[in-house]
Amino acid sequence: MTAASAEHGHAPGAWPWGYLLQTWRELDVPEGWRAEIDERRIVLEPPPPAHHHAIAAQVQRRLYATLPGHPGIYRTLGVHVTQCGKLYVPHLVVMPTELLAAADPETTDPLDAAEALLVVEITSRGNAREDRTKKYRAYARAGVPMYLLIDRFDTRGAMSTLFTEPNEDGTFKHTDAVPFGKPLALPAPFDVSIPTDEFPGAATS
Repeated sequence: MTAASAEHGHAPGAWPWGYLLQTWRELDVPEGWRAEIDERRIVLEPPPPAHHHAIAAQVQRRLYATLPGHPGIYRTLGVHVTQCGKLYVPHLVVMPTELLAAADPETTDPLDAAEALLVVEITSRGNAREDRTKKYRAYARAGVPMYLLIDRFDTRGAMSTLFTEPNEDGTFKHTDAVPFGKPLALPAPFDVSIPTDEFPGAATS
């Protein structure tokens, strides 16, 4: 994780939100990288390893098979957590398609994380702590109804954990954790079981 720098007279960590957002819009991010705003800094995330793509594709296929209405699944969509001045680019986010259709085509403004139906983060060894703590708290404060954390580096072994019923204090009331190899149930409006037996890192018999 690398903090982006700028030479505009502000001390690191003291950038105003408007300046950060404008800089984020104008960044020429290398293909495959993600630019996020956290702790009043712009942070560049390197391209994810191969196992991310394999897991994301499997989750995406299962969700598309049962999605109700007209939400879409997006891999590089920025979401703004207004409650704590953060901007994240989840590995997958399910968002109503009409919100993207209504967005200004001339800007790259992020959408409000509160509008997401589901956010999915897949950990790497270097960012697992942030996904388990900072992003967990931010998505809860935003009111994201479901946060799915797919964590190959959990101390209990590779786990998929679904957090639901967010609180404004930055916690989720309900946690459902299953080890890789066992199905994970997503409640309404999805009502789908995500098989994890083919996730990289799942135990094989």
